[in-house]
Amino acid sequence: MKTSIKEKRIRRHTRIRTIISGTATRPRFSVFKSNKYLYAQLINDTVGNTLLAANSQGIKKGTALEKAKEVGITLAKLAVEKKIKEAVFDRGGFRYTGKIKAIADGAREGGLIM
Repeated sequence: MKTSIKEKRIRRHTRIRTIISGTATRPRFSVFKSNKYLYAQLINDTVGNTLLAANSQGIKKGTALEKAKEVGITLAKLAVEKKIKEAVFDRGGFRYTGKIKAIADGAREGGLIM
C-alpha cells in the first residue's frame, strides 16, 4: 500500500523529534502549515506545555510569504517580552523552503536566536 503525503510528513516529523527537544531556557519553535493558515508556537518539552503561540488567521493583507514572515516576527516579539532569547527550530516535517523558511527568517528578524 502506498503511503500518503501526510503519513510521510508525520514520519519525517517523528524522526526530527527524536533529535530536537525544547527546554525552559531554549524552547522548541514548532511550525505547522495547513492549507489556509500557518501556526507557530514555543513549547517546553520537559514540562509539556506551550509557552507562546501565533498564527496567520488575523493577518489580512499581504502574500502568503509576507504573512508567514509576520507570524515569525510576532512570535519572536512575544518571546523577547517573556525574556526568551533562544529557541530550537522544529520544521514539523515540512521542507525548509517557502513559508517555513519565511517564518524562521521572521523570527530571527524579530530577535530570536535559532
